[in-house]
Amino acid sequence: MVSELDTEEVKQEENRTEQTEKKQEKPKKNKNNKELEKLKEENQALQEKILRVSADAQNMRRRLEEEIARIHKYEGENFIKEILPTIDNFERAIKLDDTDLTDELSKFLSGFKMIYTNLVNALERVEVKEIDCLNKEFDPNFMEAVLTAKVEGVLKNQVVEVLQKGYMYKDKLLRPAMVKVSE
Repeated sequence: MVSELDTEEVKQEENRTEQTEKKQEKPKKNKNNKELEKLKEENQALQEKILRVSADAQNMRRRLEEEIARIHKYEGENFIKEILPTIDNFERAIKLDDTDLTDELSKFLSGFKMIYTNLVNALERVEVKEIDCLNKEFDPNFMEAVLTAKVEGVLKNQVVEVLQKGYMYKDKLLRPAMVKVSE
């Protein structure tokens, strides 16, 4: 009898232990499920953050490449702006030329003309172009009207004289032309 009771008590004890373990497992499963959900949410947030950071880096790289391309495109701009007054001075000197080719001044001017021609050709090779505005309609995007005059036979707002040449560098305005415009 003792052995039957002992066996039955052992069985009951085992059943109680199993039930207790099952009860303990349910909260563990719930706790594990909550932790798993929390980790999934954190993982999702981190993946979104990685995508945003990746997109930001790609945009920054693109803007940097565009800026570098722009800098390379107009890299000689400041130097060219410094040369333009020299070109203007050569043009003024060349205007002094007269018909007497034997005097000393004419010999200097012929040298000036050669230097001037070389400079203008060099500027044209790097895509610097003079703005053609004489006898054209005044365009404030490329010209500055510094004088006005009434000229017979000329339409209103027409450029009648170029006081200082204007220049374009590729597709950018380097210096507007200073002009006299008809009234």
